Amino acid sequence: MTKPSPEELDKICSLTIELVRTTCEFLLTENQKFSLEDVEYKGLNDLVSYVDKEAEIMVVSACKKILPEAAFITEEGTVDLAAEESKLVWIIDPLDGTTNFLHKLPVFSVSVGLVWEGNPILGVVGHAPEGKIYYAREGGGAWCDGKQIFVSHEGSLERSLLATGFPYFNFEKMDQYLDVINHLMKNSHGLRRMGSSAIDLAYVASGIFDGFFEYNLSPWDVAAGICLVREAGGFVSDFKGEDNALFGRQLIAGGAVHPALLEAIKNRWN
Repeated sequence: MTKPSPEELDKICSLTIELVRTTCEFLLTENQKFSLEDVEYKGLNDLVSYVDKEAEIMVVSACKKILPEAAFITEEGTVDLAAEESKLVWIIDPLDGTTNFLHKLPVFSVSVGLVWEGNPILGVVGHAPEGKIYYAREGGGAWCDGKQIFVSHEGSLERSLLATGFPYFNFEKMDQYLDVINHLMKNSHGLRRMGSSAIDLAYVASGIFDGFFEYNLSPWDVAAGICLVREAGGFVSDFKGEDNALFGRQLIAGGAVHPALLEAIKNRWN
């Protein structure tokens, strides 16, 4: 198995954009008729529905046709092609922002990333309610519906608009996290919580958010978004500043403000 060439990645990206667009249309159709009675619980506050599962089946089926040799990491586990020892892996969240979707809050997305040897080389995020598709491939820049996007050049934390997410389980580090949030609330233009980390990262890549941070993340939450931010000229790290955001369960992303945001979090996170 060899790494896809830039030309091959362009073709893969185009096909992935179309499958994400189709999946977004499916989500919007189902959202009109969905009932909270259809909700299942995977764990504490960890919600899933038939929509998540059917959307994942759609995406996985299409990705198998695009790259039959690739393995998968998926949120709902509907595929049996394990990622162990595979260099090329699709990482998929068929519905990022499930709780928003279930309550008909129009902030949810489809996130599809392609990883080579642990490094995201392609990312496509569809913000379904907005009808926007964000996409990037390694070395090709980041784009939204045909327009190139870039991270913010704002380097001052005090003048930055930041995004975060709140854990819905594993609250062991909440005191530290609240200390971080308390500091950033007082030393920025504000904090926002969208409820979809894929959208948060797409907004960082677009320069809407200057920075984003969160912990208790999974690879499918961030794989596509990491590629977007980096190709838009931004930086992504874990809370230590190391390159372990994909599997490290914590992430800081930003443009010029990334160093200041990293320092603020490192000083308050053990």
